[in-house]
Amino acid sequence: MKTVADRGIDHRLEPGPTARVGLAGMVKNAPESDRIEAVRNAAESATDFSWLSRGDAVFIKPAVNSGNVYPATTSPTAVKAMVALLKDKGAGRVVVSDMSGIEHVKLCPGKMKGSTRELMEATGISKAAVEAGAELYFPEERGWSAFFEDGPAFGSSWKGGIMMPDILKDMDHVVLLPRCSRHALCGATLGLKAAVGYWRTDSRLEYHHDADTLHAKTAEGNTVPSLRERQRLTLTLADKVLATFGPDKGFVVAPDTGLVFASESVVAHDMVSLAWLIEARTRVPEKYKWGLKDPYRHGLFVNVGNRWIVSLLDGIFKALTADSLRRKPLPTIWEDPILVRAFQVFGGVPGLDLVDANAAVGDALRKRLAEATAVTA
Repeated sequence: MKTVADRGIDHRLEPGPTARVGLAGMVKNAPESDRIEAVRNAAESATDFSWLSRGDAVFIKPAVNSGNVYPATTSPTAVKAMVALLKDKGAGRVVVSDMSGIEHVKLCPGKMKGSTRELMEATGISKAAVEAGAELYFPEERGWSAFFEDGPAFGSSWKGGIMMPDILKDMDHVVLLPRCSRHALCGATLGLKAAVGYWRTDSRLEYHHDADTLHAKTAEGNTVPSLRERQRLTLTLADKVLATFGPDKGFVVAPDTGLVFASESVVAHDMVSLAWLIEARTRVPEKYKWGLKDPYRHGLFVNVGNRWIVSLLDGIFKALTADSLRRKPLPTIWEDPILVRAFQVFGGVPGLDLVDANAAVGDALRKRLAEATAVTA
């Protein structure tokens, strides 16, 4: 039997409790009705929704890092399906909200550049959300004071609290809808990394400037009380995977069998999501994995890229003082520094119960995912 340490993980980590992950499959280029049904199947397999009482307010957090369409951002179909499902289960107010990346939107005291609203409209998420009965909320439109200091994050590599949107105080629950994607600076952007979309500019500056702890801060940022007390479900529709570059562009892989995966545990979700990304990358032609077509493979680019982000946040002189950002190749899920830190702060490595929610995943695919995410063998 292999221990956690045998898999290349910090020896101080211990196996955690079992976490259920609902898996739903669909054929390539499935119609939207099938994708909506797969989202519902995966969600209902992952949770019994006992946490949701009639009239509760639910905050849906997609990944709208840019205005590019899925899979560079969250699937509008996933948003549409989740809003409708929550309404069917008795939710009252459903809010869909995010704040885009610094390349596109910058909030400063007294001024703002760019618009998440316009980017969300470009992705198709706004239309899907509103037609399904949700409202839209964009923190930067409310200004610098529409945030509160939450925390401290469990751990913590953060100097203080994290600036989170005030609206979370009015929400009973949070449902996270990321996508499955490569990331030029972090290797991957899945559920845990999507937390950046909550943060005010000053928190994003600390995150990127103190880059020696960037991966740890990513995981820890999901432990602030406003999330730890409210986050109920993480779900990704991944019939398409952004398998190179990321987060805004790259080579798209569309497997013959697409997946939706969902879990009440964001860590369990990300274990499956990263395994799915790594599998998708085996289908990328080699010519798309070299040079600036897949920059995470090059340590120099990772550092230069992160300093460029810092310069956007607070100028070139701040960028010159930024920590080096260290990359680590991701041949398996066990080398990902964000997941490794998440195992520490969320109580160990969960044993996954992978449930085929609609009898469309197939034994072979389910077995590959189980092997890729198994703590023991």
